[in-house]
Amino acid sequence: MLATATVQIDNSRVRVTEWRFAPGSATGHHRHDLDYVVVPLTSGPLTAIAQSGETTAELTAGQAYFRAAGVEHDVRNPNPFEFRFVEIEIKGRVAP
Repeated sequence: MLATATVQIDNSRVRVTEWRFAPGSATGHHRHDLDYVVVPLTSGPLTAIAQSGETTAELTAGQAYFRAAGVEHDVRNPNPFEFRFVEIEIKGRVAP
């Protein structure tokens, strides 16, 4: 089962997407071509499956994290409850 992605903003500077993961659902394998920030809306573990192996990270609601472009993985919800986060992809830079 695939997670549900709802794009909230998509302009020349950013793309903001809310991700909803039913128990056991996943994003499917994908590559991040842009730098991005994730803001969890739920606390709990999420599992990332990459070529290098599988890792599980404990995420806390409201505790954002940053990743540089180039990440390739599939993200899966191992929880018995829905997991949600907002992903902010950075397309452009602010002029000084």
